[in-house]
Amino acid sequence: MKVTTHREWSSDSFSNPSSPPAREASHVVERRSANFHPGIWGDYFLKYTCDSNSTGSHAITEDRIERLKGEVRKMLTNAMDKPLQKLNLIDQIQRLGIAYLFEIEIDQQLEQIHRSCFEFRCGDEDDLHTVALLFRLLRQQGYTISSEIFNKFRDNEGNFNESLSTDMQGLLSLFEACHLKFHGDQILNDALAFTMTHLKTIDKGNASLNLRKQVNHALNQPIYKGIPRLEARHYIPLYQEEPSHMEVLISLAKLDFNFLQKQHQKELGNLTRWWKDLDVERKFPFARDRLVEMYLWISGVYFKPEYETSREILIKVASMVSIIDDIYDVYGTLEELELFTEAIERWDVKAKGGLPEYMQECYKIILDFYDEIGHELTKKGRSYQLFYAKEAMKRQAKAYFIEAKWFHQNLIPTMEEYMPIALATSVVELLLLLYSNPKMLKALQVVGRLMDDIAGHKFEQERGHSASSVECFMKQYGVTEEEAKQELRKQVADAWKDINEELCHPTIIPRPLLVRFLNFARTMHVVYKDEKDIYTHSGGKFKKHVTSLFVNPLPM
Repeated sequence: MKVTTHREWSSDSFSNPSSPPAREASHVVERRSANFHPGIWGDYFLKYTCDSNSTGSHAITEDRIERLKGEVRKMLTNAMDKPLQKLNLIDQIQRLGIAYLFEIEIDQQLEQIHRSCFEFRCGDEDDLHTVALLFRLLRQQGYTISSEIFNKFRDNEGNFNESLSTDMQGLLSLFEACHLKFHGDQILNDALAFTMTHLKTIDKGNASLNLRKQVNHALNQPIYKGIPRLEARHYIPLYQEEPSHMEVLISLAKLDFNFLQKQHQKELGNLTRWWKDLDVERKFPFARDRLVEMYLWISGVYFKPEYETSREILIKVASMVSIIDDIYDVYGTLEELELFTEAIERWDVKAKGGLPEYMQECYKIILDFYDEIGHELTKKGRSYQLFYAKEAMKRQAKAYFIEAKWFHQNLIPTMEEYMPIALATSVVELLLLLYSNPKMLKALQVVGRLMDDIAGHKFEQERGHSASSVECFMKQYGVTEEEAKQELRKQVADAWKDINEELCHPTIIPRPLLVRFLNFARTMHVVYKDEKDIYTHSGGKFKKHVTSLFVNPLPM
């Protein structure tokens, strides 16, 4: 039986824009159910739609933040005796979640440090923590620095010196640096294995409680692959416990976190109102009700205050796509899905007439929302973007339909047939369609799709789902489930190397835009790491993440 491939999206499967209306079925349609748990948050955030804080209180907080920013800016720009002091300060600022307030100053300081590396052989220090921190901060910022900087810590046979095995701070810093590796970075591959082995087995009795907490957290969630706001929320109280902490940094980090949290709460309140007005719970009871979880996901990409409009648009699009995904994956019959896909291709309100009622509701929501976006884009002179947004949604629907056909026809495609379609359904292109970097986009899609497949494999096959990359790989190569997963994990690791290389100077696309790609990869890592889908099953770890970011303020 022939498998529809990526090249056939515009072929006869969708060539008839005037298909006849669907006839009312004379029998009850049997539908699958994924038994998704209900939404957790309900009306909780509605109370934030009206800002209860007085204008005076808001202004006082802003003034305090500005004053503290001035103090930290002086600390950053003042000359320091040792580069290590400057590196540690930048690291603390980044980990406390306030680096976005000092982007220019941090870039200037790291540029100066990078220049010094070439002029004065920076990195000749014998302290592993210093060298690893230098490496991580520079490569993280896109500056070229070779992993050969770690050769001084290796013996003649290329093994890392066993004398390092008791240096917990140095091992931790090297472990964190390893996650910025490029293709061919064998030194960092060796370093990762070395540090993981020793950090898990090291005698922690002589280390401070604070350092032990950092090691335990890092082994579960490295800094580089974490959602910045979540990592800041975790690090702020840890940093405060350090005897050497700087009060100005703690005060600024807490004030800024709580200030930004209030804005996010208000946005969540407005989005909850929009979601309730759509009557999602009643109209689409089969779908995942995950608006708040989606907000955390998207705010992980755009968390800054000035991105409020971008967040709103992307969260609405992504939340609608989540419902559409469940229509194709769970609820719709193949006949209904074909009609729905054709209707989206036509993009005409008249096309909804032949659809069942639940699809008509979804279709109307899609068209109305894109009309709303189009109106706003036209006012800003960017109406051309609406065309690309619609085309991306059409491609998304076509890809979903092909996956649905595979399921209903009981087909397991080859990896070559599966991947183009599966990458299209990863939603990455739909949400980042205007940022043209094919290699970065492909890497992001691979990270999201393969991690999702591995995490959701068992649950999806139990409820009935089209074959994922796990089944495709197992069948095509005649391997076990674990062997397939191992190869897919390797592909994810290689995709991360592509992301890291694309962030390195010089870049054609402005770095702030590339960082959004990186942040998107980070959110997918957090959602699917430990091979669990915490978005679909959001009552545990995801609920804790939402609570820490959007419910509980930091105690001042």
